[in-house]
Amino acid sequence: MADSSDSVSIDMEALSLGGQEHLVETTYGPVCVAVCGDPDKPALITYPDIGLNYMFCFQGLLFCPEASSLLLHNFCIYHISPLGHELGAPIISVDAPLLSADDLADQIVEVLNFFGLGAVMCMGVTAGAYILTLFAMKYRQRVLGLILVSPLCQAPSWSEWLCNKVMSNLLYYYGTCGVVKEMLLKRYFSKEVRGNGQVPESDIVQECRRLLCERQSTNVWRFLEAINGRVDLSEGLRKLQCRTLIFIGENSAYHSEAVHMTTKLDRRYGALVEVQGSGSLVSEEQPQAMVIPMEYFLMGYGLYRPTQSVSPRSPLSPTRISPELLSPENMGLKLKPIKTRLAL
Repeated sequence: MADSSDSVSIDMEALSLGGQEHLVETTYGPVCVAVCGDPDKPALITYPDIGLNYMFCFQGLLFCPEASSLLLHNFCIYHISPLGHELGAPIISVDAPLLSADDLADQIVEVLNFFGLGAVMCMGVTAGAYILTLFAMKYRQRVLGLILVSPLCQAPSWSEWLCNKVMSNLLYYYGTCGVVKEMLLKRYFSKEVRGNGQVPESDIVQECRRLLCERQSTNVWRFLEAINGRVDLSEGLRKLQCRTLIFIGENSAYHSEAVHMTTKLDRRYGALVEVQGSGSLVSEEQPQAMVIPMEYFLMGYGLYRPTQSVSPRSPLSPTRISPELLSPENMGLKLKPIKTRLAL
């Protein structure tokens, strides 16, 4: 690992999202950040779930033409890969201290400072959504808005804590074995795409299974330990002043968590969108369901699709969102089922 405080830029022609990766040295160790788009545009940072990286966690969303035109036209996207989750990451040294969720949130500030970014838009999935929510609570002036997919906000229940401990021990002693893969796939996807005796796994699940085989198990273990030691953020959510758009799959294991989070947010600033027939990883399983709510959400910041005659460099200002835009009547609705990418 490089000891220099400078970033290491790598041209990754094979990256399907066309990003350039930077290895940024921080107080908490190096972190890989893939930058996609024009750095003069407003910044959107992403944070994936445990065991995933941006190429899988957000690829389905960015490969959706409507979402891609909306996001890449208006933002420069900074994909943060936590704790050695990037493509080809080496094993983190056993001498390196375990990081907490607080450490990971503080690390984001150093990443923003490295790139000279001020306030940013944030998008995270499950564990990544928790880290970004914690970041927004600790550094309110650095966050303009939150787009959260199947977020966590409470401390682990006893059942989740025990399940994570079992998975943690398996990762530590046996690596990414078959049981760990099945536990993670169940965490990410609905039954419909995971398949059964009569219906085969969908292509997206098969690709995810292959991706998990390439992960350094001890790196995944480190991120899992940080999330399993998380604290309850419920009491501080009411103080969040940034707009928050939450997506939750109808069949997600964290459905009640997302609903709870919505009830704790200031109703003027939060909205919940339930996607029927989807698991936790809505951004991959049903990315089309995210387009319209995101479009209305970003419209309040003066950001539109490229067909609109509005500059993508319009300054982001949270005060430009009208409360009615994110009212439960307009946003807190159940979307009709959308056909998933199921390989029959």
